[in-house]
Amino acid sequence: MDIYDEIGVRKVINGIATVTILGGSIMPLEVIQAMVEASRHFVNIDELQKKAGEKIAEWTKNESAFICCGAAAGLVLSTAACITGTDPEKCSKLPFIEDMKNEVIIHKMNRSGYDFAIRQVGVKVVEIGTESGTSPEDMENAINDKTAAIFYFYNVTRMDGLVPLERGIEIAKRKGIPLVVDAAAQIPPVENLWRFTHMGVDLVIFSGGKGLCGPQSSGLILGRKDLIEACALNANPRCFIGRPMKVGKEEIVGLLIAVKWYLNLDHKKLMQTYEDQVQYVIDEFSNVSNISARRDFPSEAGQPMPRAELIFDEKALGITRDIIFAQLKNGKPSIELAGAGASGLFINPQTLELGQEKIIVCRIKEILLNI
Repeated sequence: MDIYDEIGVRKVINGIATVTILGGSIMPLEVIQAMVEASRHFVNIDELQKKAGEKIAEWTKNESAFICCGAAAGLVLSTAACITGTDPEKCSKLPFIEDMKNEVIIHKMNRSGYDFAIRQVGVKVVEIGTESGTSPEDMENAINDKTAAIFYFYNVTRMDGLVPLERGIEIAKRKGIPLVVDAAAQIPPVENLWRFTHMGVDLVIFSGGKGLCGPQSSGLILGRKDLIEACALNANPRCFIGRPMKVGKEEIVGLLIAVKWYLNLDHKKLMQTYEDQVQYVIDEFSNVSNISARRDFPSEAGQPMPRAELIFDEKALGITRDIIFAQLKNGKPSIELAGAGASGLFINPQTLELGQEKIIVCRIKEILLNI
């Protein structure tokens, strides 16, 4: 019996991804132990943030870093920072910013539900381009004296049609406008922790509770020192727009150690583990009638890692993919997988413990045998 059993919450084998609805990722023991140690003492939060940020910036080859309570909070703080700088009077006015820079630029085809976090700062989103694409001229023409920032929601598989990031950076630099990248799920590869800022991006935001395997309620902002200082000013413990987005001493320390842990991983070995898990699934279904099994690459978030894809001939099998989903979810153990088209599913190894791919294969075969 554990706490989930005690209160009646179903534990899940997560074959989808590091999705928030399933709790992000599983923290390594080093992170958990560090959070327990952090919980045993009082410290000055600003000092802790400063020292942790300096360490992370050093490790990730960045100018500066700030730990927030999730990537969405990072969007709020980054937006605020681009508007207020380090002016406390401006910070105190958010989200009522009619007399300040109050527009941000986002590609129409790059809009996301996550841009709500940007809009809650009070800005007006200026869409550029169409659903078919955007030209550099569209971006240049949208910039005016009210423009606070340009935002990109990054996913390598969904960048076609946008102004190429390199060109966007060039335009932003020339116009003196900060460019911010939401790269919440863009770990792996580890190099992304410094790739975007070395390209010239002013701020880049990562989730702490996805690929980094830190606390789910943590996020990481990397980039320009002056803008990071502005993020910190708008954040807890001050009573500005970031006050409700409190990140505790435990999460700050937890993410600090998670970044250190992740940087020290054998990334080639980890990727080979994922490949082996995917190949196991493919091999197990290679001779099963009416099921096609293949390696899918990259992942749903554009990460350079594989997934196994199963496509069912629903008519020949006499069962739909959605019924298979329901039986997996409601079975013991409960298994959550992502859909692939109308009649398939993906099995993502990133959030599987070793051996759980075998449990998933066994359960799918059991369901098919009992049709």
